[in-house]
Amino acid sequence: MSKVAVIMGSTSDLPVMQEAVEILKGFDIEVDVDIVSAHRTPEKLFDFSKTAHKNGYAVIIAGAGGAAHLPGMVASLSPLPVIGVPVKSSNSIDGWDSILSILQMPGGVPVATVALNGAKNAGILAAQIIGSSDKCVLDKIEIYKQGLKEKVVKGAEEVRKKNN
Repeated sequence: MSKVAVIMGSTSDLPVMQEAVEILKGFDIEVDVDIVSAHRTPEKLFDFSKTAHKNGYAVIIAGAGGAAHLPGMVASLSPLPVIGVPVKSSNSIDGWDSILSILQMPGGVPVATVALNGAKNAGILAAQIIGSSDKCVLDKIEIYKQGLKEKVVKGAEEVRKKNN
């Protein structure tokens, strides 16, 4: 069974990153959560990134605010797909610094980037990556997406009833 690492630069990122953890658990995907700071614990970042694939991870979700170097540094050291979550933090410039730091990676070092505070989508994307080779996870994603469709259809019916 594949597992996902959800890492972040500091504990202040956890409220945002928790959404990725919850969605992955909802798909019955094993998740490990940790703090790995690109600036304060670079040795830990190097060790984690270089060995993640050997430790059974299939995907890494990395959330960071401010300068947001964590996702890119992990991607530079790991052969695994990395999904970056820009976090609007207390030292952030409306989140734009984080978005651009994660989004504007040089050629050869890709980081899939979701919306500001978009950890839920990062979790779904990680599940879809795993689902491309795991039918059990793929089936759960299909059920999840059907649920999204049904929610919209139900909402549309309620709007029509209320306004017609």
